Amino acid sequence: MPATLKAPKTASARERLLEAAGILFYNYGINATGIDMITAKAGVAKMSLYNNFSSKSDLVAAFIEMRHQEWLDLYEARLKQAHTVPDRILAVFDAYQDHAEFDYENGFRGCGLLNAAAELTVGDEGREAVRRHKEEVERLLVDPLENWRNAAGEALSAERVALTAEHLSFLLEGSFSRAGLEGNSNRVLSARRLAESILAAL
Repeated sequence: MPATLKAPKTASARERLLEAAGILFYNYGINATGIDMITAKAGVAKMSLYNNFSSKSDLVAAFIEMRHQEWLDLYEARLKQAHTVPDRILAVFDAYQDHAEFDYENGFRGCGLLNAAAELTVGDEGREAVRRHKEEVERLLVDPLENWRNAAGEALSAERVALTAEHLSFLLEGSFSRAGLEGNSNRVLSARRLAESILAAL
């Protein structure tokens, strides 16, 4: 798994701006991070930012999409190692663990997308993008549960699938919030063990 969230030295100005914004938004928050801070960290002129993004809001939207894709990449890497239905579900927890264990500049402080959403007003497109991301994560739990078969070969009811996916999603997100407070992935690892026990009881 990758250790850092850094763009390569050969990255374009857009990539360097996104990398810088991502680090600063995560460290200090969106509202406390000014354009001058971003361009200074990216090592580009201010005009370069406006050549690539129409506004700071546009940059925030690109940052949210970038973080979403980064997590999906982590999940896809874990999914390649998943050979059973339970493994596919636990791959979601493993991807969250990988996310928590990145080499963050000022340490791990929870989900960058939820941190960003907390600063955005109700109805803001950025908040809606974060909501869609979390719904997609929950869908990644639903899909394998729909293919679940018990020892007798029986499938789960639609209601059981929905409730179990919601339960696992709350377990996942709650553990990640606690992990952010504690600055490490221990809570996510604990949540994974609890998820295993839930799946064993299906």
